[in-house]
Amino acid sequence: MDEPTAEPLFTDDPATMDLGAKVDQAWSDFQDALAAALPALPDPVAALDITLDPTAAEQGDALYTVTLDLSQPGELRAFAVSNRMLPRAHQLSMKRLGDVMALGWSPPGVVPGSGERFGLVLPRGEAVRAAKIITRTLREVYGSPHPAFLLYAAVSEEGKALATPPLGAARAEEAEGIPQLGHLNHALPLADRVALVLAAMLRVTPDSLPVDQDGDFGIRSGSAMVFVRVREQPPLVEVFSPVLTEIPENQRLYQRLSELTHRMPLGRLYWAGNTVWAGVPVFGRDFQPSHLMLAVEVMTGLADELDDRLVSEFGGRRFFSDAETEPVPAAPPGTDERIGQYL
Repeated sequence: MDEPTAEPLFTDDPATMDLGAKVDQAWSDFQDALAAALPALPDPVAALDITLDPTAAEQGDALYTVTLDLSQPGELRAFAVSNRMLPRAHQLSMKRLGDVMALGWSPPGVVPGSGERFGLVLPRGEAVRAAKIITRTLREVYGSPHPAFLLYAAVSEEGKALATPPLGAARAEEAEGIPQLGHLNHALPLADRVALVLAAMLRVTPDSLPVDQDGDFGIRSGSAMVFVRVREQPPLVEVFSPVLTEIPENQRLYQRLSELTHRMPLGRLYWAGNTVWAGVPVFGRDFQPSHLMLAVEVMTGLADELDDRLVSEFGGRRFFSDAETEPVPAAPPGTDERIGQYL
């Protein structure tokens, strides 16, 4: 009798933290939203600026901006900053300059109105192509790690701010009361800086952030809940989620969590108090908004997908679930109730 073929471990398991796939999806969503937004913008629009937030992305004084000019009937022009406008430490490498040309940008000064910027001219009807070029420029040339690091604003020919359709995870600059990370005061207490970063990500005012009695910020992600806790001594920000509750202790669960944690490039999974937890720490000393933003992006995606996967294997309850339709099964056969935690 042939030996059974071992199934590859977790090839599609969200708990392996395929962050690359999640980031790819976020960029795809941004590109689709931009392509849909261009034809819907008021006509004429003098400029739609999309800028990599220099503070959030730790880019110092460098302003990587792509500007779309829709003021000409039937024509779409775009301009992207070149090395002539960037500090020496943040100028584009020869490889990235080659990428700019490969994407279809013209050298500075070639396209009318470009000045010291790269230029691009397309028919107004090629919004999808324009969105693809701009998205790749922001990501591959300027190095934006995620659309959540982008700020955007549209202005009329008179300089008046215009309402703009949402662009995926990017953040609208003109949203009243929503903080912009480029103005983050690093002298503020850690908890206040964390609140400002979360408010900017969620596009809400800091005062409207949900805070529980323990002082933890709560973010719902599908059927999961992600909490952000700030500790002052030592300075630490914990991003964590109770993935499943009412899970009995057993050896198979520990083995599964250990395997998944080993496959994760950051964070950990563990069992405590009949609950499976996921957590990603962020250092509070020399706090960087980009680190917290990445941890939140990772955890919200992970928790919402992981609870579905593990509930099918071990039972228990999701944070947001129908208690009447989601029964909690008994511990699997062979459970050893005396086994201690693996962490």
